[in-house]
Amino acid sequence: MEWYLTVLKKYVIFEGRARRQEFWMFTLVNIIILAALAILMQAVGNIFTVLYVLYALAVFLPSLAVTVRRLHDTGRSGFWVFISLIPLVGSIILIVFLAIAGDQGDNAYGPDPKAAPVAA
Repeated sequence: MEWYLTVLKKYVIFEGRARRQEFWMFTLVNIIILAALAILMQAVGNIFTVLYVLYALAVFLPSLAVTVRRLHDTGRSGFWVFISLIPLVGSIILIVFLAIAGDQGDNAYGPDPKAAPVAA
């Protein structure tokens, strides 16, 4: 849950880098919440349809931001998100990019998020 809240705190921060764990834990919690709302929407109806749509809209920008930061961690521009617009193949390529290990050390997008913070 900590990773989920961390992403929400960085609501629309597109610069910097995001670890695999940050991205995938946010995605997992997001999918669980959306699935629960979809099930309730089917069972109960209108009120959960509204909640589903509001939640999906509320997490759209944080989802996009964490995806861009994850791509930055692998040394790729955030514009690689658009590769998912290519039917079937694009989504698979994007998932591979999001799943591979990030660059060790600093890259053009910032310091390594896995590196321990320097004690002051």
